[in-house]
Amino acid sequence: MSVFTKVSHQALRAFLAEYPLGALIGYQGIGEGVENTNYFVDTEDGRFVLTVFERLDHDDLPFFLGLMAHCADRGVPAPRPLHGNDGDLLRELCGKPAALVQRLEGASALNPNPAQCRAAGEALAHLHSSARSFGIHADNTRGPDWRADTAAQVRPKLDADSAALLDAALAADHAVGWGALPQGVIHADLFRDNVLFVGDQVSGIIDFYYACVDALLFDVAVTVNDWCFEQDGRLNRARYHALTEAYCAQREPSRDERAVWRQALIAAALRFWISRLYDWYFPRDGDLVHIKEPGPYARILRYHLDSEALPL
Repeated sequence: MSVFTKVSHQALRAFLAEYPLGALIGYQGIGEGVENTNYFVDTEDGRFVLTVFERLDHDDLPFFLGLMAHCADRGVPAPRPLHGNDGDLLRELCGKPAALVQRLEGASALNPNPAQCRAAGEALAHLHSSARSFGIHADNTRGPDWRADTAAQVRPKLDADSAALLDAALAADHAVGWGALPQGVIHADLFRDNVLFVGDQVSGIIDFYYACVDALLFDVAVTVNDWCFEQDGRLNRARYHALTEAYCAQREPSRDERAVWRQALIAAALRFWISRLYDWYFPRDGDLVHIKEPGPYARILRYHLDSEALPL
């Protein structure tokens, strides 16, 4: 569980007084967060999610909050940020930026079936399409330069086999001309725990705080790596075909995208392997800090490097 900032009952009541939401009924920390502190908050007027931003500052946040509102307006099941009594989406709590958003119905499918993977692929394509008209730009802070820099920091901690894996993955990442591929707003973190379902239908896409403008293909690769691989690194082909076919039915990949699909899958796996390695070797302080195990992404990397290219 990750709760970096402990919010007292008194502080939360004062924070909520800036919203037309009625009295506080209860709140509890959410265990899935890695970058931010999150709480479920119940008031007389409804159920919400409070996020206290641990690394992002006020200048970063209009992009994320504006994107969520933009997508929600266009039928993407994104959590809509709440305006305070003064009309602002962003406030301060415990000396840090904070925001409230609607709490969406549904639950994550941590062992998704093919129908749910198909729905996730359709939802990702819908998000890419709907965000085309969003007028604010944000670079990918976990892009190729970050991946190279972070790899250099963790490499001295690795054994020879893992270091060789890292070098092979970096070479594949560097071989992609990311800027020449179709670009747009991407979620960049559409893991299974960031999608909510009611039955087999997507009811929510959450945690937009890695969203940015980058190659659309990278977003598809991030999603495939999480949704379509087992913990032991085996590909679940039924999930894979359901997700990719649903996405491609909504947005046909270009010839250039298809040509670098294998490298994109490697780069997307590299991004999360090294971020987990960094957190593993250089943990930060927190009240209850959840660090995800790097091993699954090393296994996914080995699959992509050792196996034939997957069709897209």
